[in-house]
Amino acid sequence: MGELSAFGKILIGLGIMMIVVGGLFVIGGKIPFLGRLPGDIAIQKKNFSFYFPITTCIIISIVFSLIMWLLRKR
Repeated sequence: MGELSAFGKILIGLGIMMIVVGGLFVIGGKIPFLGRLPGDIAIQKKNFSFYFPITTCIIISIVFSLIMWLLRKR
C-alpha cells in the first residue's frame, strides 16, 4: 500500500508541475523582460541569427530550484 501512495504523490507532483509549466507558456510572452535580459546572447548576421537566453535560463533555474527546495522541506 505504501508504494501506491508514493506513486500517487509522484503523479500529483508531476501534474502540478505540468500545470505550472503550461501556465508559464501561456503568460510567458506577456512578461516583457523575460528573454531580453542583459547577458542573453543574440547574434544576427546577414543570413544567420542565433539567440541563447543564458541569463533568463539561469534565473528560471534558480527559481525552480528554490521551489523544489521548499517543497522538499515539507
